Amino acid sequence: MEYKAGIGYDIHRLVKGRKLFLGGIQIPHTKGLLGHSDADVLLHAVCDALLGAAGLADIGKHFPDTDKRYKNIRSTQLLKNVLKRIKRRGLEVVNLDATLVAEEPKMSVWRLNIQEQIAKQLGICKGSVNLKATTAEGLGDIGKKKAIAAWCVVLLRGERK
Repeated sequence: MEYKAGIGYDIHRLVKGRKLFLGGIQIPHTKGLLGHSDADVLLHAVCDALLGAAGLADIGKHFPDTDKRYKNIRSTQLLKNVLKRIKRRGLEVVNLDATLVAEEPKMSVWRLNIQEQIAKQLGICKGSVNLKATTAEGLGDIGKKKAIAAWCVVLLRGERK
């Protein structure tokens, strides 16, 4: 058995007039994240971690923001596509650990729902998905409530080839 680790990161600006999606769930909030897709920073970080672990470059290579097919696409669809790619390589997700960095909305209310949603999307048990939330302590654009960021680490396994 071979194991491969990957890390993902994403950040998007908060703006009025957009829905807020985090981990595939719509979160009620006065602002949403600006991006070509639905701008779900958490799922984008998950996708990048998966792609990185599989040696498949990054989300921007596979779903460029210059391609109209991905305009306003749900990040859950991007994740499904990424999972197909890693499965074609004979890899499966072992576990995932992610951190959301946001001043608002407070994630404690949504954390378990998001964990369950990500586990469901990845086809793994919810105990294999960990989600933490923190703030930027008032520093930078995140601290000024202008952005949300996410980090993710994944472990994949597959037969050694």
